[in-house]
Amino acid sequence: MADQTTTSDEPPTALLIPGLPDDISVQCIARVPRHHHPTLSLVSTLWRHTLRSQHLFHTRSLLHSTQHSLYLNIRLNSTFNWYLHPNPNPNYINIKLSLFPLPPIPVGPAYAVLGSKIYLIGGSINDIALNSVWVLDCTLNRWETGPKMKVGREFAAAAVVDGKIYVMGGCVVDNRLKSVNWAEVFDPAVGEWGPVESGSVDGNGKDKWMHACAVIDGRIYAMADRGGVVYDVVGREWGRVPKRLDLGWRGRAVVIDGVLYCYDYLGKIRGYDVDKDTWKELRGVEKGLPKFLCGATMVDLDGRLCVVWERKEGGGCGGKEMDVMCAVIEVCKDEDGGLSGKVLWVDVVLSVPVGSSILQCLAVAL
Repeated sequence: MADQTTTSDEPPTALLIPGLPDDISVQCIARVPRHHHPTLSLVSTLWRHTLRSQHLFHTRSLLHSTQHSLYLNIRLNSTFNWYLHPNPNPNYINIKLSLFPLPPIPVGPAYAVLGSKIYLIGGSINDIALNSVWVLDCTLNRWETGPKMKVGREFAAAAVVDGKIYVMGGCVVDNRLKSVNWAEVFDPAVGEWGPVESGSVDGNGKDKWMHACAVIDGRIYAMADRGGVVYDVVGREWGRVPKRLDLGWRGRAVVIDGVLYCYDYLGKIRGYDVDKDTWKELRGVEKGLPKFLCGATMVDLDGRLCVVWERKEGGGCGGKEMDVMCAVIEVCKDEDGGLSGKVLWVDVVLSVPVGSSILQCLAVAL
């Protein structure tokens, strides 16, 4: 009787790491810092696909191995470029920034970071406000179009609370559609925008231009040219921005441990305590930072205050380039109620042509 045992000529399925199940291998790879990923991608095609997979980034999140990377949006004339810097840190000073092309974008979009994606919301072209949304998937460094808003917006305020994007302002309330949708919310689980009831906001509160936005204890603070509004997401209640906060808030701001930090006209970083309605100077950073942070922007980088600014002097190439500076600061509340900071690291992270300007600095956990 003939032997009916069959054998397959197909090669065995390749493993990421020989001798280990792939699920264990992914957990091992997920613990490797991201600045090593370009080298790891050279191991094999399988490793390269794994390093770009959503499964790996999800595993990094579960293992608390994510690291914040800086994304800088730099403008020169009418050209917009995005630069990536993996987690500024004293141990990674020599990492080279990478440039990622950006499709033509409108002027004055709002920015929001949701998970591993950056959202560019609205803006205008030829003075026409747009309801379009661009989405950068930072795991793939690839741009795609997002769901459109119900209303076109230019220079709106955008913030993320409980996994949803809230956007408000940026439009003139001259009809019912814009009045009802002056504030909208995007739920990624649903995949579309919906209106946020804002009937309790008076006409003066529904400003078109919003120049700053921050989230403190679940409340969205959106600043207009004069005053601003506060939206309590849980309570669904609207209010006006405290006068003291309005008077002291200048430029970009960031919230760390419930304190809102920004810089004043004298170049000093100050923090605002919402509960006490007071501003306090950040002590201990005078020697580590320049007196005036021209064009500075701030972002929360792993619970630390990260400041990025344009250094007008000292650029290379015979004055044809300008340095983009970055400082990472450890901030804390003192026993006497004050605020102290310690500059952990400061250096040049990028050189760009003179005339460039920093539009936005964002931190994305990957």
